[in-house]
Amino acid sequence: MKIAIFGKTLYAMVMAGLLAECGHEVYCAQIFETDGESQCFQYDEAVIRLLQAQHQKGFLHYCEFADIPLDTGVYIFSFSPNEENKLAEILLQLQARPIIHPKLMLNASTLGLNGTEKLKHYMPQDDWVYLPDIVQEGNAILSVTQVKQLVVGCTEERVQRLVQEVLRPIFPRQHQYLFMPVLDAEFTKFSISGMLATRISYMNDMALVAEKLGIDIEHVRQGMAADSRIGASYLYPGAGFGGENFSHDIITLAQAVSTTGAKSQLLAQVWEINEQQKELLFRKIWNYFHGALKGKIIAIWGASFKENTSRIEQSPIHAMLKALWAQGAKVQLHDPQALAEIQHLYGERSDLILCQDQYEAVQNADALCLLTAWKQYWSPDYKLLLKHMHHPLILDGRNIYSPEFVKAQGFAYIGVGR
Repeated sequence: MKIAIFGKTLYAMVMAGLLAECGHEVYCAQIFETDGESQCFQYDEAVIRLLQAQHQKGFLHYCEFADIPLDTGVYIFSFSPNEENKLAEILLQLQARPIIHPKLMLNASTLGLNGTEKLKHYMPQDDWVYLPDIVQEGNAILSVTQVKQLVVGCTEERVQRLVQEVLRPIFPRQHQYLFMPVLDAEFTKFSISGMLATRISYMNDMALVAEKLGIDIEHVRQGMAADSRIGASYLYPGAGFGGENFSHDIITLAQAVSTTGAKSQLLAQVWEINEQQKELLFRKIWNYFHGALKGKIIAIWGASFKENTSRIEQSPIHAMLKALWAQGAKVQLHDPQALAEIQHLYGERSDLILCQDQYEAVQNADALCLLTAWKQYWSPDYKLLLKHMHHPLILDGRNIYSPEFVKAQGFAYIGVGR
């Protein structure tokens, strides 16, 4: 089957590779660089290898818009929240092509509620289906292929059978599809993000209480995770969640709830707790130094909103940088992937030093703040840190270190709820 994919999201890349691997003829129009790799996700090596392999085998084609075959039967659209105008332009171009309708149109874009319906207005003669973007950065391929049930916004049996045929090599069993109306599927996707965000914010709220009571939130987290009714996912307290799509989902869901006239304040509180949490480490530093941060050098490890990605949208790094700069502090920052994004956003500043080596970032530092739990940060050389730091203070924004061990190495340790 010939499939055209529009968009440069990670989900678009994963689906392009997986569908091509299954034998479909996949055409990616104007979404990749000339070498077949998207600059946005150039560090997701598993996805890159998959794309390269399928391109070499001839199942994956990078082409101009005009080179997409007219007999293409399936079109997949995967765009981020700020790319709706680009998507509209593409649909207008498709509208002008001499295509025999109906075609199967799969909307996997992160738009608001009724987003699929808005797209359908451009090409109402086609079969529109909503397919939620379920990809997780840092675990992209497995997050798609190992899903237990795939939510699909589609109620017409004829179209359902076509969707199943397209995706059959990836999801071969009937019970793997959970069909429902498009709006229901869109709301389901946002509700899942809302639930995950609620779990994170709940743990962050409990961490504040635990800290005041002298309780280690890590013990509490482990006890909660041991309960089969709760489980361990998204129960880690820290410096706040981020990510463009995840944050967009929570805001969209909160707005949808408010427009119904419902009096639910839960999502607004979840969002507020998270925004406050992004300032948590700064408040701890401020208290530790009694507000005397002017001229201090603060080392930060981690800028991306999570490990294994270069993305910095809604990352805690932004609140941290702005707060420290407002107090006259200088920041020395390291991140394995996100430095280019930080450079692009903030440019050259005398109070921001971007370091290619994590130990370069701690030179003469008065404190080391960990914001992203990259694996290379988990077992640092404490002797080297002591040698290079001006003051031995570690602020653990992801609770990845053992407080007792860190203190035994000669450091002051501050975690989240510990």
